[in-house]
Amino acid sequence: MPASAPRMAALTASQFANLHTFLVAARHASFALAAQELALTPSAVSHRIARLESSLGLRLFERLTRQVKLTQDGERIFAALQIGWDGLHAAIAGGDTLAGSITVHARPSIAQCWLVPRLAGFAAQYPDLSIDLRVGNDSVDFRAGQVDLALHYGDGHFPGLASRKLMEEWLAPVCSPAYAREHGLFDAPQQLSGATVLHDTLAWPACAPDAEWRLWLDAQAPEVNLPVRSLRFDRADLCAQAAIHHAGVAMGRRQLVQPWLASGQLVLPFGGFTLASPQAYYLVHAARTLPARVQALLDWLLGQGRGQTRRV
Repeated sequence: MPASAPRMAALTASQFANLHTFLVAARHASFALAAQELALTPSAVSHRIARLESSLGLRLFERLTRQVKLTQDGERIFAALQIGWDGLHAAIAGGDTLAGSITVHARPSIAQCWLVPRLAGFAAQYPDLSIDLRVGNDSVDFRAGQVDLALHYGDGHFPGLASRKLMEEWLAPVCSPAYAREHGLFDAPQQLSGATVLHDTLAWPACAPDAEWRLWLDAQAPEVNLPVRSLRFDRADLCAQAAIHHAGVAMGRRQLVQPWLASGQLVLPFGGFTLASPQAYYLVHAARTLPARVQALLDWLLGQGRGQTRRV
């Protein structure tokens, strides 16, 4: 295949069809799934991609045993096509207007404790926009075009994606007032040895199940050993709920547990949020120009995040 691509004349109908086939195949990272969407056979999809590669003088996909993967040239052309396709949809819809649906993916805890209580304010400001909220701990495949914006808790490293920091986070143990009194915990972290600790085992991607607790103990109470007795969850809000119901001591994240502290359902037995988390909340999306409706939500969320970073 030639090292440099020939200069293309105006697209023919066949070339346009091949480009659209490539766009769909790249979104799915699968010829078979693209064939289902396009009502073609996988062989027909493969032939169209091959003809496109020949006309461009570029290799767009690596053909592996049971899958296909975009090459560097394929990634570059896919990103450009996606921008153009989004613009075409906006033009057909009568312009890039602030109307329509936005699909948002969020980790369950931040969705439950922070995002959902604020959605009424967004709806009041943008009555013609609707939000389709999906929650889960799985990674998001933005190439499939099924998610517009994601809200993650992590270290800010999102290869191949664009991100904006929403707000910082701070950590401190929390429990119910009754549990603190029963176990003599107030201002006595050494008393943790007789308590049950509650773990969010998926606090951030690829972390150890007890990562948050070890982080806090190393920084705030290095002389205290982590208790063996524990309960484990895959959501920080479930840890907090268990703590409210006297099950043990959870590692509280300020952005999530502040309402329960304000109501008195939870207390800070060892003092306030003095430890900054190495993780933060980020708004993540595909690395391309966002439609106006998605940009409006991103900007609104950033506004909500401002003023949420002071320790209490």
